[in-house]
Amino acid sequence: MKHASENNPVHHTQKIKAQMRQLVVHLREDIGKITEPKAQALFETSAEVLTGLVKAFDDYDQKIEKAWRTEPTASRPKERTPA
Repeated sequence: MKHASENNPVHHTQKIKAQMRQLVVHLREDIGKITEPKAQALFETSAEVLTGLVKAFDDYDQKIEKAWRTEPTASRPKERTPA
């Protein structure tokens, strides 16, 4: 039988975020260990991309972005675009 937390997406997003944060730390530590500029740029870019993914997961968990909210679209008024 599955635990309730296994069905909760936040349980999983928190685990994934922790792993990504660890990888970001590892990438940034390794930048100081390598001397090739292109490899350093690759590691830094990778760390930045993962940081953006962590933010996306945070936004999902906190329902900050409209896309992550669960309210039905019919109940929301249409947004008007300025003329």
